Amino acid sequence: MSSKPKLLILELWGLGDLAIASRFLEKASEKYEVTLLAKPYAHDLQQKLWPQVNVIDFIAPWTAFKGKYRFHQWPWKRVLATLKRLRREKFDIAASGRWDPRDHGWMWLTGARKRIGFPRSKSKLLLTQSLQIPGKLCHRYDQWRTLGEALDLNIPDWKTGDATTTKTPPLKRVVIHTGAAQPVRVWSLEGYADMVKHLETLGFEVGLICDTNQLSFWESQGRKPSVPKTVSELTQRLSEGDAFIGNDSGPGHLAAALNKPTFTIFGPQLTEWFRPAHPLGMVVEGKDCPHKPCFDSCQFDTPHCMTGVTREEVMNHLEKFLEQFPEN
Repeated sequence: MSSKPKLLILELWGLGDLAIASRFLEKASEKYEVTLLAKPYAHDLQQKLWPQVNVIDFIAPWTAFKGKYRFHQWPWKRVLATLKRLRREKFDIAASGRWDPRDHGWMWLTGARKRIGFPRSKSKLLLTQSLQIPGKLCHRYDQWRTLGEALDLNIPDWKTGDATTTKTPPLKRVVIHTGAAQPVRVWSLEGYADMVKHLETLGFEVGLICDTNQLSFWESQGRKPSVPKTVSELTQRLSEGDAFIGNDSGPGHLAAALNKPTFTIFGPQLTEWFRPAHPLGMVVEGKDCPHKPCFDSCQFDTPHCMTGVTREEVMNHLEKFLEQFPEN
């Protein structure tokens, strides 16, 4: 039986959110017996990134993109069974890196003796230790880092990295992922096609990944992209590259967690909050909009913040990104 304190961590949202938490989970598992409550694909990440973490999979109904508060449609049997299982574990500590009262209520219901988080809307009443958000425009990684400090964990600053993340590898193979979970985050496929040709002209190998609905476009270009069916398969494809290029979406954060320098094209979200957390990463900013960040609920027929990003602008930024790498 482990003598380490039992720590429950909640990260119930998307693949990118979970990937951002990876360094925290890795460090926490050295000092605590860590259980992670997360969506089922956490099992795939566990094998590659934090094998010492115990995963309990749970799709929280309030994380749905639409209709999250249709209580009569919630899988109450599954919800209550998960809560019962967590209560049996008798956790010493429960913690969340999110500014989310729903997490705090769930932590309180588990019966954990100590509950640590970032309070909001009076959720301080549910916590035994309240933390202060490190800044209005802080990166999500920085919230996990602040939580790490509260748990006496030494988590490096993602901007400066450590000996592993700041070492610039030779760049031979670039992996490009042209998809995203939400359509408003997808940059021009024609622009990506030009980028692939340009990189090949420069002598780089290009591994191409796309979403299912993009496959016909790439086949019309004479390309045979990979369309991963699982997070495990996606992880393997990303691991085969020396650097990653793509949209503001989960694969970019996963690539950063795998220590791949990233080049990300943004649209509706704030780069300060959500850029992939790698010290060698670079971003192309989405265009200004009075509703930004809209959290993917675009007020217009066309997401101008993304469609307004030109090919010339992207290619200029790409050249600067490539200059970081030593010549082969």
